[in-house]
Amino acid sequence: MSWPALIGVLIFFFGIMASIALHEVGHLVPAKRFGVRVTQYMVGFGPTVWSKVRGETEYGVKAIPLGGYIRMVGMFPARRAPDGELVFSATSTGPFQSMIEDARQSSMTEISDGEEHRAFYALSVPKKLVIMLGGPCMNLFLAIVLFTLALAVVGVAEPTTKVESVAECVPQAGSDSCAPSDPESPAAIAGLQPGDVIVAVNGQQPQSWEELVQWVQAEGGESLTLAVDRDGQVRDVEVDVAVAEREDPDNADATIEAGYLGVSSTIEQVRQPVTAVPGRIWDFVALSAKAVVSIPSKMAGVWQAAFSGEERDVTGPVSVVGVGIFSAEVAEQPAPIGWKSGSMLLLLASLNMALFLFNLIPLLPLDGGHVAGALYEGGRRQIAKRRGLPDPGPVDVARLLPVAYTVAVLLIAFSGLLIYADIVNPIRLGG
Repeated sequence: MSWPALIGVLIFFFGIMASIALHEVGHLVPAKRFGVRVTQYMVGFGPTVWSKVRGETEYGVKAIPLGGYIRMVGMFPARRAPDGELVFSATSTGPFQSMIEDARQSSMTEISDGEEHRAFYALSVPKKLVIMLGGPCMNLFLAIVLFTLALAVVGVAEPTTKVESVAECVPQAGSDSCAPSDPESPAAIAGLQPGDVIVAVNGQQPQSWEELVQWVQAEGGESLTLAVDRDGQVRDVEVDVAVAEREDPDNADATIEAGYLGVSSTIEQVRQPVTAVPGRIWDFVALSAKAVVSIPSKMAGVWQAAFSGEERDVTGPVSVVGVGIFSAEVAEQPAPIGWKSGSMLLLLASLNMALFLFNLIPLLPLDGGHVAGALYEGGRRQIAKRRGLPDPGPVDVARLLPVAYTVAVLLIAFSGLLIYADIVNPIRLGG
């Protein structure tokens, strides 16, 4: 691995570790603020690499950097007798019931005498929601900050209306080279040169390279007046737009006739106006949500790519290993530091957005599962209150442990498959 690639991987590694750590801070701060006793704050899983006890909480780093957690006492309430009293011991049969009862007992033993009010289950529903949403919302905040920095401060690589090169001819469809019989390109006939900036078309200023292309393609066979900035001087250039066959963007097997000028765009780092950032962020959220929802349906393709050598779907999911490969490729690109910085910020923003959306899935052990439990608890209490019934108390989340373990096994299996696929058949940024 080259030095630039190693630096890219290290930047990503520390970026993901910081994202995980801040996610757990999002849980930790409100939990402590509401008086819940937090015994552990850990980044990572598995064996402890380093830890230090401060007050009543052990802070540490574990060996496997694939997540993190805080340990709050009283996550599961004890069973309640028909009269509403808590039951601290019970006999049970069946593997699932025994597992549930063991979890309840373990949760209750963490609560010191006289500190029952510091148990998580004793909190009000709004406080539970604040604690459990604190982690995902921290990732959302980080994603917005990183995305804003990438767009408005560093800028993103975009095609501009500055001419990069001028084609010599109007090539045939599907060809990138000129044949002797190909006519000279309109841009070459008009005398356009690399470095020219097209500032207007028939008096209208294009807002982007894409808009300029659309205007030209719609004017095949017509004459256009281009306002061209060359070395600080703007001059009008008359161009007779050619008609050329090009690949149909909606059908790769078909061609269409479109206007052809014969210039390529210069890619530059363009800072976006702050006013444009919210709309871009919303598009970013929508695309990320679509990607998260599509993960289960695309795992079959990942399996085929991993074990049959089929080409990976470039829109499919990747693991942290895959994103690490992206980071290495970005760092190795022969591109300006601004482009690399913006790309790394976008990668970390995408990671945090995925963490935000993924953790909102309403299934244990994800944060969304606890949020769903708290909302159910609040709804149940409101119904009991309106009917004049006693407070039903906290929801017995322990009953959902079989679901939580099933989801955990699936997540581990999906993660393992993605990591393996990213090692043996990774997605490359270059396609």
